[in-house]
Amino acid sequence: MTTQADAQPEGRVNIFYFAAWRWHFYAGLFVIPFLAILAITGMSMLWIAWIDGRDGERTPVVPQDAPLAVSAQAEAAVAAVPDGVLKQYVAPRSNDLAALFRVDADGDAVMVAVDPYTAQVIETFPRRSGWYDFFDGIHSDLMLGVTGDRILETAASLSLVLVATGLYMWWPREKGWRGALVPSLGRGRALWKSLHGVVGIWVSAILVFFLISGLSWAGIWGGKMVQAWSQFPAAKWDNVPLSDVTHASMNHHRREVPWAIEQTPMPASGSAAGQAGVTGAVTIDTIDALARQIGFQGRYQLTLPRGETGVWTVNRDSMNTDSVDPTSDRTVHVDQFTGNVLAEVRYADYSIYGKAMAVGIALHMGTLGLWSVLANTAVCLAVLFLCASSIVLWWKRRPAKAGRLAAPPMPKELPLWQGAVLVGLGVSMAFPMAGLALLSALALDLFILSRLPKLRYSLT
Repeated sequence: MTTQADAQPEGRVNIFYFAAWRWHFYAGLFVIPFLAILAITGMSMLWIAWIDGRDGERTPVVPQDAPLAVSAQAEAAVAAVPDGVLKQYVAPRSNDLAALFRVDADGDAVMVAVDPYTAQVIETFPRRSGWYDFFDGIHSDLMLGVTGDRILETAASLSLVLVATGLYMWWPREKGWRGALVPSLGRGRALWKSLHGVVGIWVSAILVFFLISGLSWAGIWGGKMVQAWSQFPAAKWDNVPLSDVTHASMNHHRREVPWAIEQTPMPASGSAAGQAGVTGAVTIDTIDALARQIGFQGRYQLTLPRGETGVWTVNRDSMNTDSVDPTSDRTVHVDQFTGNVLAEVRYADYSIYGKAMAVGIALHMGTLGLWSVLANTAVCLAVLFLCASSIVLWWKRRPAKAGRLAAPPMPKELPLWQGAVLVGLGVSMAFPMAGLALLSALALDLFILSRLPKLRYSLT
């Protein structure tokens, strides 16, 4: 007996509609759990960063007349970690917050929060070990390393297919734009379908932005596509010696260096090159004074030289919550021996792609202030509603006691199927993991499900 779920569509438009619906259904089967995970963890990170910060950056202190020298604070931080080696200083954002120091010992990075007025150590903790980073670990790779990264990249890539098919299905043909943009107050499945479609069409463009910008972190798409954007012309400082390491060497497990300079070689200390910077002895105090003198106000990060050719690096970027303005990104390198400024990169120096990445990542992470936290929260809630309502819609549509998924039927005669192949090839070239998933599904259908009719029936 043919049920409503199995009925074949009639008419050219309906044929394409049912084909899009079937793609939408099967893509959703894989995507929905991961979209929900990304929305929940992303929203958690937003509010933890806003309320409590990351790595102790909002540790409170009682303001006094003037802070002690950074070197005195650093000595206290190093003393708090047995056999510790100072690696980085993070200046407090305001005068009522603690200074932070990264001290490495036995291969582990430890963060030390220090009262800048008394040099008293407030607390020590492993770097990137708080609740923010717990959710970040799930959001980034499900805490499964490369395997989790590939799974989420596949889910994000297929989510673009989900958005495209959803827009095709809900695009106003007869009901007009009012019916597409304003929910119809009905009952039962009709109400859920209207809410699902309206929320989906309103959030679609924003969701595509979040998916594309999120893919920038992914191993394959991000590593291959974004890497081409992460180039900064080192010729800008071709009159200074360059080291054999890139800026990416300053990353710690995850990307922390501005994307636009990640693949650019670091300048090297040990020459008379550069412009006048520090006068006199080059110490953490004089480098801090130079940073303030050249315009680094509030929170900034100071990384100590590594090795004989290493440089002092002073930087501020919105990805590390140093600022709420990505256009204020700035990186300065100083020779560890002469104190000369060897290189400086500002947002204005980035390529058009680098600028887009800087702003895009800030929007994605919600680091532009409270308004961006609230806006991103609304997007996360919308995604969760779409996930939940899709399950409700399937549950209300499925035949009672069918014993199968009850997927939308595939039209037996789909015209212009070659066009679908070309679209599939285009998706595969633009998003390799989505292409791999589509090819895997095709292989499963041709070589396994075709030989197991009962299993095939249960999945249709």
